[in-house]
Amino acid sequence: MDRKLTFNQDVKNYDKFRPSYPKELFKEIIDYSGLDCNKHSLEIGIGTGQATRPILETGCAVRAIEFGDKLADYSKEKFSSYNNFKIKNISFEDFECDSNSIDLVYSATAFHWLPEEIAYPKVLDLLKRGGTMTLFWNRPFVGRDNDPLHQEIQAIYDKYRPSTKVLIEHDQERYNKRIDTIKKYGFVDLEFKLFHQTRSFNAEDYVCLLNTYSDHRILLPNIKAEFEAEIKSAINRHGGILKVYDTVDLYLARKPS
Repeated sequence: MDRKLTFNQDVKNYDKFRPSYPKELFKEIIDYSGLDCNKHSLEIGIGTGQATRPILETGCAVRAIEFGDKLADYSKEKFSSYNNFKIKNISFEDFECDSNSIDLVYSATAFHWLPEEIAYPKVLDLLKRGGTMTLFWNRPFVGRDNDPLHQEIQAIYDKYRPSTKVLIEHDQERYNKRIDTIKKYGFVDLEFKLFHQTRSFNAEDYVCLLNTYSDHRILLPNIKAEFEAEIKSAINRHGGILKVYDTVDLYLARKPS
C-alpha cells in the first residue's frame, strides 16, 4: 500500500488524535496573506481538517484536495455547514486549475509527500502575482532527554524500529534546507517562524495517536502488537501520562508581483 493511503484507514481516530495548530500560527498566515471574503485559497492534503476551520472563518473560499477518499468524504461532511468550502478527492499532481487564480495555497504536515520538482512550480503557477504559499509541519517529541519515561520510550522505539537517523527537536539544518528550497523555486519575501505546544496522553490514547502515523501502521502485526504493549506498560509504570512536545515550523512566502 502507498504510505499516503495509510491515513485513509482509520479516519475518526486520525481526526480525534492528530493535533490542531496554535492560534498564533493562523494569525500569522491571515495577516501575511490578507485573507478575507474576497480571496480564494487551496488546501493541499486536508486530511480531516486540522488546519481548515480558521481559514474558512475568514470568509475566504477554500478549495481542498485530498488523496484519500475516506478522508475527503469525512472532511466534506465535517465542513458541510460552510458555504465557502469545496473538496475534491484527487492528488495534487492530477489537480487542474487556472494559472494565476489563487490567493493562498497552504498545506499542513502534508507537502513532503509531493515530489519537490512538481509541487513547488505548480504552486507558483496557480498563485496570483503576490499570492501566498504557506507550508507548516507539526513535529512531536515524546518528553525530554532527562525524563525517565522518555528514555524508556526511546529504548522501546530503538528496539522495534531501529533507525540511524537521530531526531532533533530544534533542527535548524532541516529549517534551512526548506528555506533554501522555497527560494530556489522563485518564491520571495520568505518568513519563517516556530511555534510550540504540549499535549498529554494516557497509554491507550498514545497508542491511538501512533496508529495515525504511516510508519507505525506498516509494521508487521506481531511486531506492532508487542511494540504497543511495551509502550503502554512503560507509560503506566511512570504515572499513566505521557507528555508530547510539539514544534511547528511555519514558512510563508509569495509569488513575485
